[in-house]
Parts: sequence; structure tokens; C-alpha cells
Amino acid sequence: LFLNSSFEDFAYQDKAFPIAAGQTISQPYTVARQTELLQVEEGDKVLEIGTGSGYQAAVLVEIGCKLYSIERQKELFDITKLKLQKLSYKLNMFFGDGYKGLSHHAPFKGIIVTAGAPYIPRPLVEQLAPGGRLVIPVGDDVQTMKVICKDETGKVTLEDHGTFRFVPMLGKKN
Repeated sequence: LFLNSSFEDFAYQDKAFPIAAGQTISQPYTVARQTELLQVEEGDKVLEIGTGSGYQAAVLVEIGCKLYSIERQKELFDITKLKLQKLSYKLNMFFGDGYKGLSHHAPFKGIIVTAGAPYIPRPLVEQLAPGGRLVIPVGDDVQTMKVICKDETGKVTLEDHGTFRFVPMLGKKN
């Protein structure tokens, strides 16, 4: 449901595939790993940066998260918003800059970034609720999956969880 129909026969392969606007859908293992690292439960308020095809969003909604998702590419935003509505997925979807997050909807129990970021955006850390986790791939060509944990006192710790390859998180494109 989340791939271009020309890749339908390959839908269950564990690899990334191209989607609209020069972007890719992450391989199923990567979606599963990021979801696992996020450690969210039913009812948790989650921010997703990079809606893309909507696959990661669908996984989070199926878990029962109250999802807020930002997409930077207008073409993808329009296509995916319509697709998720047709599939009856309930989420709050925004067109905008993921580096800024959604401060007016914060704090979030989990924040997941589905594109390679050159650095950890400070607004995302600030929008993380005490006890929350931010999962973000950081780096240029190859990224290290980082998990930023904020404890109940607001102290932040950082963990590394292997290397991955993502399309780059976009700056001021639209």
C-alpha cells in the first residue's frame, strides 16, 4: 500500500525503494528498529519528522499512538495525506519544517526522525517530554542512529545504535 505500484512484487523485500519527490521508503527492518528504539505505547503522543510514504506513520497509529507528523516535500505531503485518509488512519499531519518540530503541540513522549540529519535539532530535544525519547539518524552519507533520552528531571543522555543510510533531512526547500 505504501510503494509505487511498479515495486509491488518486491514489497516484502527488506530494502528501501524510491517514492515520490526523489525520496525513499525505509526498509522494513529500519522502520521496525526505529519503532523499537522509540519505546512508545498505546496513547503516547508522538511526533514524526518526515511522513514520506506514510508507512512509519501507519505503524505508529497501529500501535495506538496519538501521532503528529511533519512532511517537508509538498508533493509527498499531498499524496500521503490523501492515502492515509483513504486508509482511515487518524493522525495530525502538517506541511512544514521538521527541524522546528511542532512547539505548539509539545511536549511529545516520542519523536522519530525518518531522514538523515546533519545534527540533532535543539527544538526537537526541547519538545521532548520528561521520560521521552528522540530517535534520529545523524550524519552525512552514513548515519548513526542516536537515541536521546530525557529523564524526569529534564537531564538528557545520548545513546548510539548502529549505522544506517537515509535520504537527507531537508533544509529550506519549499
